[in-house]
Amino acid sequence: MWPKSGKIFRRWLQVFTPLVGLVLVQPGIGAQQRAVDADGHQWWQHSVFYELYPRSFADSNNDGIGDLKGITAKLDYLKELGVDAIRITPCFPSPQVDFGYDVSDYVNIDPMYGTLADFDRLVSEAKKRGIRVILDFVVNHTSDQHAWFLDSKSSRTAAHRDWYIWRDGKGPDQPPNNWLSTFGSPGWQYDPGTKQYYYHYFYPEQPDLNWRNPAVEKAMFDVTRFWYERGVAGFRLDAVDTLYEDPQLRENPGLPGKDKFGRPNQDEVYNKKLPEVHAALQRLRKVADEYDAVLIGETWTKDVSQLQEYYGKNGNELH
Repeated sequence: MWPKSGKIFRRWLQVFTPLVGLVLVQPGIGAQQRAVDADGHQWWQHSVFYELYPRSFADSNNDGIGDLKGITAKLDYLKELGVDAIRITPCFPSPQVDFGYDVSDYVNIDPMYGTLADFDRLVSEAKKRGIRVILDFVVNHTSDQHAWFLDSKSSRTAAHRDWYIWRDGKGPDQPPNNWLSTFGSPGWQYDPGTKQYYYHYFYPEQPDLNWRNPAVEKAMFDVTRFWYERGVAGFRLDAVDTLYEDPQLRENPGLPGKDKFGRPNQDEVYNKKLPEVHAALQRLRKVADEYDAVLIGETWTKDVSQLQEYYGKNGNELH
């Protein structure tokens, strides 16, 4: 994952028109209901998006931590810059193991940043200035302090057990397979309470959700609706490449050399970029289209053809 620093970034169409222009302007699901300008462009196609990390952006109460009221106080400044939409990195309750990308409650605001009422006022004031609010949505994993995971690890028969990826080891002190975490540790964490391993692509404190479980997908879609109903104009979807894992847990093949942590390199063919990702994005897009919202993805693509897959054949995945 990239460092989360604030920056302005303009719509790519001006630079990459030969690459993605046709994909982006094709109407997708629900396009007939979307607001377009005189040239047929949707609102996000020529908007200026400003990414900000709330903790360091503006502190309204002098406690040393930026907050939502601080952002609200700076809306006129952002408007003067020509900003059309602000993307706020995770401001949900979190133990802050990964700067908020370890979410312990998807439908609330971390007290260090304020309250839901503060968020509602921010959206309302931003709307008055023609500025939309985009949230960073961590779709692949939760915090290990999320109520879902706390229940999941409580028992092998817990209601939320299958909401995460739990497996037996291959043998004593042997994880289920050779998958590695992107942050340097093994990809499996042993739980002595239930004597199984759970999978995490990021830190051990960020267990991966089991997107093959329909209940997980429904719960996450309901999260997006919760924020859409509060006026959010879309989401930046974190680490979407990692949503699905091979259900057979096949070992990733080795590659020559070592990775940045000195471990044997491996080709992550069984724990990243599985085809099911695109079907899930299409379903997320259907919900977004109900609200004229935008979906932006954190994706890792090696070439133009792989990039194009994330827009969808009919422009029905990421914007």
